[in-house]
Amino acid sequence: MRYLAALLFTVFFAASALASQCPSLMSQIDRQLQSVQLDSETEASIRALREEGESLHNQGKHSESVKVLREAMDKLDAMS
Repeated sequence: MRYLAALLFTVFFAASALASQCPSLMSQIDRQLQSVQLDSETEASIRALREEGESLHNQGKHSESVKVLREAMDKLDAMS
């Protein structure tokens, strides 16, 4: 029983940590998009990933959201 309680405790706090990362990543992407020059195709791709990440966050799929938002960040970092 203690193991189950510990597992549930860990999962709950891991989900909370991921949930709080999403808005932070979205604001980072927004700030970088304002300060970097990109071709329209790359910018559209990054904006689409950012929107997908926000949608996943709003659906409560935080781990998937973080993955998509980090992909957008990686593309931004490669361009700067």
